[in-house]
Amino acid sequence: MLTGIHHVAIIVSDMARAKHFYQNILGLTLIAETWRAERRSWKTDLALPDGSQIELFTFPDAPPRPDYPEAQGLRHVAFATPDLDATRTRLLERQVVCEAIRLDSLTGRRFFFCSDPDTLPIEFYEG
Repeated sequence: MLTGIHHVAIIVSDMARAKHFYQNILGLTLIAETWRAERRSWKTDLALPDGSQIELFTFPDAPPRPDYPEAQGLRHVAFATPDLDATRTRLLERQVVCEAIRLDSLTGRRFFFCSDPDTLPIEFYEG
């Protein structure tokens, strides 16, 4: 019935800052940018190598993301990477604060987290 995740939609506070993070730091490819006048909203579509997408949206007066304790709903976005150490090094070189690498006790795989410019947790998972 399902074949994968097509896209993840993220509401951002500053499109230029978010595009810089997702394109220039994470390396996603720009597909399209659309101004939606009826919503006073920008929509930016970005592609990952597997064909899945990240959609970035701006909305006037969108409330900030809840922090701790965690709210119900989407907890984080996780990206697969074949070289966790190189990914973390690249992020650190670009001044992105990253947590230490941890081991998933259930799978034996390594992972770490950072945050996007709006504090959305981003996980990088080895595999």
